[in-house]
Amino acid sequence: MNRRVSQFRLSRFKSGILALLALTVAGVSTAAVASDDPDLIFRRSTVFKLLSPNDKLAVYGVDDPEVQGVACHFTIPERGGFKGWLGLAEEVSDISLACRQIGPIHFKAKLEQGEDMFSKRRSVFFKKMQIVRGCDTKRNVLVYMVYSDKLIEGSPKNSTSSVPVMPWGSDNAVEKCGDFFK
Repeated sequence: MNRRVSQFRLSRFKSGILALLALTVAGVSTAAVASDDPDLIFRRSTVFKLLSPNDKLAVYGVDDPEVQGVACHFTIPERGGFKGWLGLAEEVSDISLACRQIGPIHFKAKLEQGEDMFSKRRSVFFKKMQIVRGCDTKRNVLVYMVYSDKLIEGSPKNSTSSVPVMPWGSDNAVEKCGDFFK
């Protein structure tokens, strides 16, 4: 009887592990489908690894989906080695950010201060980077901040970029960001 209980518990444990793995894989694949991937601009190797991929810095570009005329570029380190190649390495939280006006700025909807503009997973479990946006109403400037967080403990490492809302070309009309933020 005792052996039968042990086999039952082991079977339940294995089933639970398989279910957890299936949910994790499903969550990672749906997250990749649900969000638009940023555009890879280029990568540069930083650490040579003999038998596996090198560590790299990668520069990506992303347009603000809610504010036409603003694009952000961020640089993130990407781990090499076998863990990095398999997507199992936890990435570090060092991320730089630069956002610029690339055309006339038009707001598509009302926005919240500190609302996510873009997010991307940085490890298989629990860690992601986020770009959030806000409005400095006094100066009519859009402010973007990038940071990474973990389920248990976030990182104080961050980077901030600001985009003054300015006239573009012959269009001298300038929207006030304060009119579009709650």
